[in-house]
Amino acid sequence: MQTPPIRFVAAFACVLTAALAAQQTATAPQTVQTATAPQTDQTATAPQAPQAAAAPNPDAHYQLGPDSLPRDGVPKGEMRGPFTLPSQAYPGTQHTYWIYVPAQYNAKVPASLMIFNDGQAFKNMDGDARAPNVLDNLIYRREIPVMIAVFINPGRRPDQPEPTPQNWGDRDTNRPAEYNSLDDKYARVIVDELMPVLNKDYNISQDPDRRGIGGASSGAIAAFTVAWERPNQFRKVLSIVGSFTNLRGGHQYADIVRTSEKKPLRIYLQDGRNDNRGVGRDGKYDETRDWFLQNVKLMRALSDRGYDLNYTWGIGRHGQKQGGAILPDMMRWLWRDQPVSTDPNDAVERAFNEPAKNESVK
Repeated sequence: MQTPPIRFVAAFACVLTAALAAQQTATAPQTVQTATAPQTDQTATAPQAPQAAAAPNPDAHYQLGPDSLPRDGVPKGEMRGPFTLPSQAYPGTQHTYWIYVPAQYNAKVPASLMIFNDGQAFKNMDGDARAPNVLDNLIYRREIPVMIAVFINPGRRPDQPEPTPQNWGDRDTNRPAEYNSLDDKYARVIVDELMPVLNKDYNISQDPDRRGIGGASSGAIAAFTVAWERPNQFRKVLSIVGSFTNLRGGHQYADIVRTSEKKPLRIYLQDGRNDNRGVGRDGKYDETRDWFLQNVKLMRALSDRGYDLNYTWGIGRHGQKQGGAILPDMMRWLWRDQPVSTDPNDAVERAFNEPAKNESVK
C-alpha cells in the first residue's frame, strides 16, 4: 500500500484538530452551566420567609425635657425625711413620706401644697417623673407658686416591705385597698392624719384652691377620691394613667360624676391608647377594665358637667412615660391661677424667684 504524501497527512491533521476544537467550543457552555447551574444554587440557598418586625415601643417617643432635669443656677429645694405616719384609718399600718421644702419657702408666708401618691416613684431622681426637679425649675421661674410638696407611699404593716420603683406595693402593702376603694378612708389619711402634722411644722395655706394632689395608676384614682370626698381641703387633681377601672369599682366614677352635685375641682387627666385595654388572660374583653376607655368616659362626664378640666391622650402604655414627660405642663396648667403683678415697675415680679433670705425657715 502506498504511503500518503506528507503534505496530505499534515493537512488532514489540521482539519481534524480544527473539528475537535469546534466540537469542544460548542459543548463547553453546557458543561459549565451544568456545573454552576443557578437552579441548583437557588435550591441550596433558598431565602426564608421574612419574620414579622417587632412592634415599636410607643413609650420610646416620650422623653424628659429640660424642665424635668437639674439646671445650672436654679436653687434646689430640700428633701426631708423619710418620716413615718401611723394610721388610724387603717389600723396597724403606717405611711412613709418625704417633704420637699423649696429654697424660696418663707415660714412667714403661707405656701401652697402638692401631694404625690406613690411618693417613691415621683421623687425618684432616676425615674420617669423627677418631680423635685420640676418643682425647682418652675418655682424659680414663677410658673407655679412657692409650694411644699409631700411624697407619700401607700400604707403597710411594719412587717411588709417599703414600696420601691421596682415594686409599688400592689401585692405586699395596703395599696390596693387604700388607692382603689371608693370610700373616704384614704381621704382621712391625708386630711385627718397627715395635714395636722404638716400644719404643725409648716405654714401651709388653708385655701383649698391652693392645695393639689396627684398620682399615677391607682395613685391617680386615689388622688381623685381625696379631692372628691374632701373638696373643702383639696381642689386640684393630677392624674397619670388613672385606674378608673373595675379594680374596686372605679369604673363607676363617670356615672357618679354625672349624677352628683358639681364640685369645685380642677382636674388634669392623661392616658395612652396602649394602656391596659381590658383583655383578660382568657382573651375576653371587659370594658370595665379598659383603662383608656374609662379615662375617656370620665373625661366626657366631667366635661358635660362643666368641670375645670384638661386632658391629653397619647400613644403610650401603662406607666409614667408620657405623664412624666408632660408633668411640667400639667403643673403649670393646674396652678395657673396664682396671683401676679402687672405693674411694669415691679422688679420683684419680673425677677427670678430667689431663695428666701430669712432665718425663720424651719
